[in-house]
Amino acid sequence: MKGRKVGVIGLGNMGGGIARCLQQAGVSVAVWDLDETTRNSLAEIDGIITAAPGEMARDCEAIFFVVPGSEEIRTCLNGSKGILANARKRLVVCDLTTSDPVVTKKLAKRAASKGVDYLDAGMSGGATGADAGTLTLMMGGRKQAFKRLSKYFEIIAKNIFYLGDSGSGHTMKLVHNMVCHSIFLATSEGARLAEKSGIKLADAVAVMNAGNARSFISERRFPDHIISNTWDARSFVYNLHKDLEMAVALSQKSGQEPKIGQQTLAFLSAAVALDMSDLDFSNLYKHFDKITNRQK
Repeated sequence: MKGRKVGVIGLGNMGGGIARCLQQAGVSVAVWDLDETTRNSLAEIDGIITAAPGEMARDCEAIFFVVPGSEEIRTCLNGSKGILANARKRLVVCDLTTSDPVVTKKLAKRAASKGVDYLDAGMSGGATGADAGTLTLMMGGRKQAFKRLSKYFEIIAKNIFYLGDSGSGHTMKLVHNMVCHSIFLATSEGARLAEKSGIKLADAVAVMNAGNARSFISERRFPDHIISNTWDARSFVYNLHKDLEMAVALSQKSGQEPKIGQQTLAFLSAAVALDMSDLDFSNLYKHFDKITNRQK
């Protein structure tokens, strides 16, 4: 891997872990974040340097975006100092956001007009997976570009799925998150019923995990972040709400009426109305009754 340079833009819980994984594998990494302190702290690690997006475009083989969404990517692509105006030959941009596939396709088309490949990659595994290099990636875009970057994907991910044309990765991520967040709320509702009936939360979750109600939520989220009283799942209510808004809208555009997805969105909207957007989402269980009462 020596001599190759990869850019990582966005150094939060996910991006920081991805940058460190690449560096630990011997990849030369350039990083950028709007927060100067954040980007400089990573640049203190041997093998990591800071570089603005336009500089990355000239020097890097690939640029990974780990930012909130498409608007932040569009800003980095545009302008005389942006990525598209300064892109080296055969540059590949990899969009690791959770975004509207319709917008993703537009960005990919614009990038292609400048000779830049654009892959969309939904992620699962959270910040812990980013730190450990065990993410699941759901990929869309030109297959040749996907194959060229597979050596990097294998560093940051345990499971890698190529799903088809541009937008496929982000579509699958919305499907995945709609299912995952709905399971979280269903598990929370059942656990609250158990507690109100005098059953200890830890016991209720243990029974779920020994039976057919088990899921990643019951096996990891509840023991690691809720029963532990740490409330540190490392993602925010805002992120879940954004995911469900996009998933429900995509379902409706496809002609499907997502009844369960709409119920999950309604619960998350009630949490947002209670000023919980910036809370770690594990706190949804702590405030479950309050949010439910808001919906009545």
